[in-house]
Amino acid sequence: MNQDLAEMPMEMPMEDDLAPDKESSPSSVPVPRSLVPHLSEMAILLDVDGTLLDLAPTPREVWVPPGLAETLGRLLERTSGALALVSGRSLNDIDLIFAPDQFPAIGGHGAEMRLSADSEAVSAHAPPMDKELKRRLAAIAKLSPGILLEDKGYSLALHYRLAPHAEKAIYEAVSLIRADLPNAPIEVLPGKSVCEIKHSGFNKASGVQELMTHEPFRGRRPLFIGDDVTDESVFAIMPDLKGLAFSVGRRAQGVTGHFDEPSDVRAFLARLLDDEAVIRK
Repeated sequence: MNQDLAEMPMEMPMEDDLAPDKESSPSSVPVPRSLVPHLSEMAILLDVDGTLLDLAPTPREVWVPPGLAETLGRLLERTSGALALVSGRSLNDIDLIFAPDQFPAIGGHGAEMRLSADSEAVSAHAPPMDKELKRRLAAIAKLSPGILLEDKGYSLALHYRLAPHAEKAIYEAVSLIRADLPNAPIEVLPGKSVCEIKHSGFNKASGVQELMTHEPFRGRRPLFIGDDVTDESVFAIMPDLKGLAFSVGRRAQGVTGHFDEPSDVRAFLARLLDDEAVIRK
């Protein structure tokens, strides 16, 4: 976090408070504590990879740092259940990472949703990807050793963190398939060392919009934190929801502020609990 939050007053911001500090450098944008509503008024929405968790060479190698699950559990309690993970990963994958803990979540870039930690997952009316199209896209992984194929059901991801030289070839191959199938309802999502292809018609933003119509999220002010291109659709809708958006690792367009790295996000979330404890005394 770029500014000590504990010393800032707990008050709702005026519109002028939301304007970026023009004198701040892009790599040092303050995030005043006064911008953050009370937990009783918030819906906390958090991307997973690159936001809560540090990136790893492969998706299976990410790990949950000590104390994070406890922090999320306490925030879930303090917000009366209005905390959700918002990820491109499937709900099953999210649960494996955070096991034995479970949290409300949007998975598969909006394809799946779970409104509470103990509720059943529901599909957000997202059709699975065509099997033949998926087969053709999966064959791209054979272009080079080190390309990791991840089948998420509603999408297919080609990870090249272990084969960075293959980036151009991957995107060229995807473009050729799209040119051959111009009517295929698919969308390409560039990420951090990953090219993901999913069915069009849903994304993280559509998932968040649906989530915010349900209790306990309805009527609350969302605070969303994300790090990459797939999170930009959510950044874009935060003003419509009177919400706040923060990016990680970069100053994304339209955000209120940013964190340098996931460890700063984790510290911020823990600080929210500390600040709330002080107020409650």
